[in-house]
Amino acid sequence: MLFIVAALLLLGVVLGTVAHAPLSFSVAAGVVIAVWLGIFALRERHGRRRGTQAH
Repeated sequence: MLFIVAALLLLGVVLGTVAHAPLSFSVAAGVVIAVWLGIFALRERHGRRRGTQAH
């Protein structure tokens, strides 16, 4: 329960910050995060297909 409260508090702070940031900055940050998450997802999918191997 404490985790949910902390997550909602952090979400409120982040959304409040984005509301005061310029639109171009918010869009650029969103694109960077989306690309990062896409790369992460591709790496995870590729890693699961190969099986668990120690690097």
